[in-house]
Amino acid sequence: MVSSDKSFISEIQSHSIPDGFIKVTDSPLTSLSSEQKVALNRKGNELFNNGKISEASRIFMTTGYSDGLTRVGDSFMKKNQTLTALKFYCLAKNKNKCEPIYEKIAGTIGLLFKEG
Repeated sequence: MVSSDKSFISEIQSHSIPDGFIKVTDSPLTSLSSEQKVALNRKGNELFNNGKISEASRIFMTTGYSDGLTRVGDSFMKKNQTLTALKFYCLAKNKNKCEPIYEKIAGTIGLLFKEG
C-alpha cells in the first residue's frame, strides 16, 4: 500500500472531519440580495485572507460563493484533510476538484478489498 493511501485510510478512521461528511447546505440562502451577497463575500474573503478559514467557510456556504468554497477546500487539501476538502468542493459544485478525490477513494477501497 502506498504511503498516501495509508494516510488517507488513517484520515477516514480518525473521524476527525468537522461536522461529519454531510453537506451542510445544497443551495445558498435565496433571501439575500445581490448587494448582501457581495458584502458578505467581501467579509468572507477578508476572513479567509486573515487565516480565519472556519468563519469564512460559513459565509461562503451561506452565500453559495463557489470560488470561496473551492479556496476553503484547497486550504484543507494543503493540510492533507482530503475528505473535508471534498465536502467544500462538493458544495462549490467543482467537478474538476472532486473527480481526483473520488478516484483516490475508489483506489483506496480497491486496495482494502485486495488486502482483505
